[in-house]
Amino acid sequence: MRQAEPLTSLRYTGSMAAVVVVIFTVEKEGLSVLLIERAAPPYQGSWALPGGLLREGETLSGAATRKLADETGVSDLFLEQLFTFDHVPDSAAEVVVSYFALVDVARTRLRAESEWRPAWRPIRATSGLAFDNDRIIAYAEERLRNKLDYTNIAYSLLPAQFTMTAMQRVYEAILGEAMDKRNFRRRVVGLDIVRETGLTTKQGAYRPAMLYEFTSREPMTF
Repeated sequence: MRQAEPLTSLRYTGSMAAVVVVIFTVEKEGLSVLLIERAAPPYQGSWALPGGLLREGETLSGAATRKLADETGVSDLFLEQLFTFDHVPDSAAEVVVSYFALVDVARTRLRAESEWRPAWRPIRATSGLAFDNDRIIAYAEERLRNKLDYTNIAYSLLPAQFTMTAMQRVYEAILGEAMDKRNFRRRVVGLDIVRETGLTTKQGAYRPAMLYEFTSREPMTF
């Protein structure tokens, strides 16, 4: 699988172009990715990332958004172009453009079908995927971790209002390690990406916890 230059405005013109989307969420097991069980050759019975060929006149971002909505039932999420590959083993496409997206699992509605079945899989339990998709997921996971340091990328993984503890659990799931509570709070406050809502929520026998919200639920572009 050979990496090529990024593409932004390609439309279908007769060449075989395709998109694949790495869709991440956070579950109890940690960071998970959406995979599809293939029902036809090549790699029949194997798992792969959701994707497909561009439709006539369709843009790359349009195709990625369509696949995201088809598989999760939602489209107003963080979605970013990842890498472009000019050779993917056994693929019918000449160019494959990968994207990655983040979604709160509580918002999703996966297709209830026996063929081309979608399922969430813990990121650490994915291997031997069709079309060398393991490498694409690794690229996406690295990009996701890096963007936590300077953007609000986690907004798609959390509800409109959330506790600082819930946000910390999302970060820990992505990074794969525990974080000190005070250091995490300083880190988030330093980025200026969240603010207090003035509301609290009761959590068991503990004192009420402050609810926070993102200062913006739009992707930071730098």
